[in-house]
Amino acid sequence: MNIAQDITAGLDRILTMEVVRVTERAAVAAARLRGRGDEKAADQVAVDAMRQELNRLAIQGTVVIGEGERDEAPMLYIGEEVGTGKGPAVDIALDPLEGTTICAKNLPNALAVIAIAEKGSLLFAPDVYMDKIAIGPGYPEGLIDIDASPAENLANLAKAKGVAVSDITACILDRPRHAKLIDAVRATGAAIRLIGDGDVAGVIHTTDPDETGIDIYLGTGGAPEGVLAAAALRCTGGQMQGRLILDTPEKVARAHKMGISDPKRIYRAQDMARGDVLFAATGVTDGNLLDGVKFGRTFITTHTIVLRSSSRTVREIKARHQDLDKF
Repeated sequence: MNIAQDITAGLDRILTMEVVRVTERAAVAAARLRGRGDEKAADQVAVDAMRQELNRLAIQGTVVIGEGERDEAPMLYIGEEVGTGKGPAVDIALDPLEGTTICAKNLPNALAVIAIAEKGSLLFAPDVYMDKIAIGPGYPEGLIDIDASPAENLANLAKAKGVAVSDITACILDRPRHAKLIDAVRATGAAIRLIGDGDVAGVIHTTDPDETGIDIYLGTGGAPEGVLAAAALRCTGGQMQGRLILDTPEKVARAHKMGISDPKRIYRAQDMARGDVLFAATGVTDGNLLDGVKFGRTFITTHTIVLRSSSRTVREIKARHQDLDKF
């Protein structure tokens, strides 16, 4: 791989491989606690490992999507500065363990996730819910509409794909708040893949429906996770719309403090993650898109995807680590 500086974009191409190391370390740390039933412990070791690796990068990094606000998160909090302090100034969105419950129960699709973009390029989203709709690449812009009914969006997607609505599969978080949405989707004849947690993975799965079997993501989930998912879609050409759910005066005030003046604004993927974006995800547990960490007697294997928006490059990296001390 040519790791010379890419003078045509804002981020150095060497970061493409460096971010892989960041998610690999977090994934391995979390994977050691798979199935142990301790969500907090698994999340903490992933946070510690990711922070340690981030601080080795030659960047001036600011966490804009992290583990929470400073008072709530001792490490990788929103506003924390990471990196060596030398190199490009960047925004960082991260989730060291996306799917803490999934990992604790050793269920599919737990990930370690990070996105890096040029300074000022990632949406500074409050920790509230966001209504979301997303599809993968290869469709006309504007095909989906967050204000349209599920039936309209599914019909438009099926027509564009050249299949019947019954051949479409939607991914939805399995939550009581989605009962009406689930009924509406099933009424169209479309299939549903219900997931218990991990809506970053749910959105990312739309980028490769031939592999994952998921064509569209619908429903509400965390706004920070929405920004991470938007970063992935920016790199693949997928489409996403999101709207913050600011249903109390306190949430409106928090959003305003973070620079959000229009509480009803519909954000597209390119609004949430602008400019040159790098995205990486490493599997913690086995999933539809990525294998989980495997522990051999003398080696550890990891499976990562790393994406870049400026080149629309998708790299899939299956690594065999024989220097176990680095973990």
